[in-house]
Amino acid sequence: MKDVYEQCPTLENENFKLRLVEKADAPDLLKVYSDEKAVPLFNSDNCDGDDFHYTTLERMEEAIAFWLWAYKDRGFVRWSILDKASNEAVGTIELFHRESQDYFNHCGLLRLDLRSDYERKDRIVEILSLIMEQAYVLFDCTMLATKAIPSAVERRMALEALGYEEKKEMLISPEGTPKGGKYGDYWSCYASERAQK
Repeated sequence: MKDVYEQCPTLENENFKLRLVEKADAPDLLKVYSDEKAVPLFNSDNCDGDDFHYTTLERMEEAIAFWLWAYKDRGFVRWSILDKASNEAVGTIELFHRESQDYFNHCGLLRLDLRSDYERKDRIVEILSLIMEQAYVLFDCTMLATKAIPSAVERRMALEALGYEEKKEMLISPEGTPKGGKYGDYWSCYASERAQK
């Protein structure tokens, strides 16, 4: 498989398409990132205080510009999630390879941001199923990890259905980061375990 930072794959099924985020997605994504029901479920751990609550088009455009810069800098990939029926971007998925001194070492860290009306078990399963198998290869990892807080009931049910398990281990910030903290509510799935399910 090609280097994800050289050629970002587009992945799709009957209902959804994942492709690299684009500047033109800003109006659609503003509906996601201004959605006050959705924002508390986003993972802002280790994001220098950004809570991903954007209320202006200008701020949304700035975020997308940063995501595209980070992609060129090989920091992470941010896909837009397109609903093929409406051709709207209804969320994003971020993935990157994480090296650390904690349990979540050498893993693909996945962040899923969805508009609240898409925060349903069946839709989450369908969306994540598009990327999971490829992610192990694209990001050179044997484990995927993602955050799902206790109030994210539909998300947690979806993760369980996909073979993820809730972990007691904490994700620990690298030294020198502003928060320098420990973060919980992570779920993980190993490639080998998924193959057995």
